[in-house]
Order: sequence, then C-alpha cells, then structure tokens
Amino acid sequence: MDIDETNEEMSRRVQVRFVTKLAAPLKVPSTSIAIPANLTRLGLSTIVNSLLQSKNSERESEPFDFLIDGELVRMSLEQFLLAKGISAEKILEIEYIKAVAPRKEEEPSLHDDWVSAVDGSNPGFVLTGCYDGLGRVWKAAGLCTHILEGHSDAVTSVSVINPEGEESITVATGSKDRTLRLWKIDPESDADLPGKIRAFKILQGHNASVQSVAAEASGDMICSGAWDSSIKLWRTSAVDMDGEQVSIKKRKVNNKDEENQMEEEAVATLVGHTQCVSSVIWPQLGTIYSTSWDHSVRRWDVETGKDSLNIFCGKVLNCLDVGGEASALIAAGGSDPILRIWDPRNPGSSAPVFQFSSHTSWISSCKWHDKSWFHLLSASYDGKVMLWDLRTAWPLAVIDSHKDKVLCADWWKSDCVISGGADSKLCISSGIPVQ
Repeated sequence: MDIDETNEEMSRRVQVRFVTKLAAPLKVPSTSIAIPANLTRLGLSTIVNSLLQSKNSERESEPFDFLIDGELVRMSLEQFLLAKGISAEKILEIEYIKAVAPRKEEEPSLHDDWVSAVDGSNPGFVLTGCYDGLGRVWKAAGLCTHILEGHSDAVTSVSVINPEGEESITVATGSKDRTLRLWKIDPESDADLPGKIRAFKILQGHNASVQSVAAEASGDMICSGAWDSSIKLWRTSAVDMDGEQVSIKKRKVNNKDEENQMEEEAVATLVGHTQCVSSVIWPQLGTIYSTSWDHSVRRWDVETGKDSLNIFCGKVLNCLDVGGEASALIAAGGSDPILRIWDPRNPGSSAPVFQFSSHTSWISSCKWHDKSWFHLLSASYDGKVMLWDLRTAWPLAVIDSHKDKVLCADWWKSDCVISGGADSKLCISSGIPVQ
C-alpha cells in the first residue's frame, strides 16, 4: 500500500455519537466526534475508554460491545454500514454496552466421574449430578456441602424444585437406575461438611433410564422424560391428596431402622414421542415442552395430555429451553453443531428464526438468561460453552475451561456460567455482565 492509499484510508471518517443506557460513571459526552471508518469493536472500545478516562484518569479500561440500529457490530464500521445500507453522511448513533464475557474463572470443583447435570437456579448453591450415582450441592467453587446418596446408577438430571425455599429446599434427581428421587437439603446447615443425605421419596414407573427432570413453578409437581419415550408427572409433597403419609418403606441397616423413605407412582403419563425423551422443561402453569431423539420438539397441555405444538427439525435433539422475548422462543440443540431457535407465535413456525453454527460437534445443553431477552448459552461435545446474543450471528464469548465433552451448563446468580463435563469437573466462569 503506498502513502496516498494510506492517507485515503485514514481520511475516511464518520461522524458518530456514543450513547448508552449504562449508569452515570460510564456515560461519555453526547457530542458528535469524527472517527476513522475502518475501526472495529476493539478500536471503538479504545475510544470510549479514552473518553471515560478523560473524566477519571484512575479508571481502568474495560471491553465494550457496540450496537447500531439494534444490531451488534462484528466487523469494521465501514463494512457494517455498507452491509446494512446505512448512510455515512449523517451523524451515526452508536450504543455501547458492557461486553458479555467472563472476567474470572474459578478453580474447578472435582468429581469422581463425568458431571452430567447441573442446576444454578438457586443463588446460594449449585446442584450437580454425576456418573458415580451421587448428587452434590456446592456452596462455592470447591466447597461441597451435601452428598445425595441412594441411586444405583449415573445421575443424569437434577432440578431445584423450590429455589426460593426458606428453611429447607427440595431437589429432584433422575438416574439411569430408572428412578427419580426427592431430597430435602438445608443449605445453611452447620453440620460437618459434606453432609450425606438420603432421599425422602423414590419415584418409580419409568421402564428405562430417566434422562431429564423439571419442576413446575409452584413446586407441587415435577415431570420427567426417559428412554422409554414417555413423560411422567409426579407429586413432590410428602403427603397424598387426603393429607395422609404415602406408602412408607423402612430399610434395615445393621438391625436399625433408617429414616422413612416413601415410594410413589406417577400421577399421569404423556405419550406421543417415539424415541428417547431427552429433555423436558415446565416453564408455565399447565404447559410442558419436550425434545426427543425422534427429531421433534413438542408442547404439551398438562390438563388434556395432548401436544399442542409439534416441530420436526430432522435431527436427534438433546436439549431445549424456552425464553427470550415474552419467554416465547424455543432453543434446542442436538446431533449437529447448530443451535436452533423457533418462535411458535409465527405461522408456519417449523423453520427456525435463528440458527447459530460456531460449535464443531453435538450440542448437549442450552439455556436462556433469566433477565435478558437476547442472551443464551450453549454447551457442546466440542468441549466449549458459547455465549450468544440474538443481535449477532457470532458468539459473544467462548468458554473453553473443559478438556473433554461438556455435558451440561446453566446460568448462576445471573452473572456466572456453570458447566460440567466428561473431564469430571464443575467449572464456574464469573463476572459476566449481562444487561
């Protein structure tokens, strides 16, 4: 490139005004300034940090993301304006937000086998399920407070049933031993750690490995999906409809009666899938969503037992979640590297409205952020967890803490991502500023 070309490159400038919804210390002056048109996100971040540091020289730089007309900029300004047909003659309004990426990686929490399930819905602890047949409660990275003993095979799914519980919290586990178990834990217990606890109720009725368990918002019921192609509904209370204790079973250990364990059968079964039900969620009263190895996503009316939505995607599906705008978007992943998102409010909704394809192997888990319409995560057998924003096709961040397949992932405390995998680790990535 000769000197004239370099000067021409430098001389192409655009007038911009930076705006933000961030709080006062992170606001820059709203006057327009001229900047080089070839700047990318890094260059824009440098300018915003310089403007902020001109008001406070002590301030440390931090990464920002940039939106033009509601879309994240993932190329140079010039390329973006050209691609979107936006005139560079007028003053361009650019919104800046904190870049969504982990600021810190906690020390991994080690398990004795594959970490196959994780739940971060309670801000006070993380619940994990492991192929060693145990559930575990973690107060923080490396601090295990409870071990859930009783399953005779791998724990494949876990769910916190009443995340807002005060004195004791009920959790559910599903296992390859074909049962589900309900447990009561006291997260504030001062007993010797980790405390070993047994389930207060065993739920039996599936004819094959239980693959997924999810709780109704009220906590009164849970549903489960299994390799027997069925979805079953179960009560979670320790009493039946008449207020009586349900069939109690005592177990003799060293000639002493151990504490009571109840056994209970399902109250209903939803039939329609033709292969393994790989994932179930119960986001709204009376409505369950499921995915299956039969390539379908279904929405069930709990009262009638019928499916009111049936989307075929042509791939074995491993996971799903509902969230986004109006909590209406369905995200699902499976036996290819593509995370698909459907909007069932659209007529002819069998075609995904978004497809993200940066993974290189099967997708094992996906989860919407609970406070954002735009953000979700995905985990994959490629060993990576990716953070996504619907306003761009590229991942916001790639977390590669694991050295093997990632089998499960979730958000925790709104600003952490937790994940488990075939490297027997629970990993926590923290300090993620989702707006």
